[in-house]
Amino acid sequence: MKYQTFCISIANKAGSIIKKNFNQPMDKEWKKDETPVTITDKIINKLIIKEIHKKFPNHDINGEEESSLSNGSEYVWVCDPVDGTMPFSHGIPTATFSLALVHNGIPIAAVVYDPWIDRMFYAEKGKGCFLNDQIIHVNKNDQLKLSFISVETKKSLNLFDFQKVQATLEKNGVKIVRLRSIIYIGMLVAQGHFSGVIFGGDTCHDAASLKLLIEEAGGKFTDINGEEQRYDQKIKGLVGSNGLIHEKLLKIISQNK
Repeated sequence: MKYQTFCISIANKAGSIIKKNFNQPMDKEWKKDETPVTITDKIINKLIIKEIHKKFPNHDINGEEESSLSNGSEYVWVCDPVDGTMPFSHGIPTATFSLALVHNGIPIAAVVYDPWIDRMFYAEKGKGCFLNDQIIHVNKNDQLKLSFISVETKKSLNLFDFQKVQATLEKNGVKIVRLRSIIYIGMLVAQGHFSGVIFGGDTCHDAASLKLLIEEAGGKFTDINGEEQRYDQKIKGLVGSNGLIHEKLLKIISQNK
């Protein structure tokens, strides 16, 4: 419970900053992976480090913009201060805040906050997934046809070219939606609106919170090869789903590498 309360408190603070800065002049820098970073990303990342050091001084932090990994702790907080910086920095309100506590590579507490319509998703391992205090579940769709799925990629970080994967999914009747926010789509998988999300990059901050949220909502979450992996270091992509179509997604990925 102490982790859950802390996560929600931090998420509320981060959400306030995201909304406050949204309509301000938004200068951005472009990183080596061809994604933007704004002052909002940096402010929230520094806030996370400060608050975690205060509350859990022996824990480490792996943040998208800045990390603090000097303790060598088995507990690592994995943070994406603004997931969806690209749409956020271009005037599209779909960014979320994401934070997960990872113990020996396994997420044990997580929060994703959508500040635009006040959707707080949170979970602790073994206790279910919640949206604003209501337990939520993945959907029960077992067909690819008419399923809403996102194939989110980062050109410079992709493990391989995912265009063939996307084309094959569409041939199978899948409705592909890309918001350039892996976390945003992932929370919709946990809520049951989407049936799956595929990510071809290697960044753990795009995956740690979703691993816990989707699994606690009854879904399945693996790397792109269907294997388990650590979520406090580089990852081998991700496939998150309602569980019922998971093997179908993995098969299509395997056949189109």
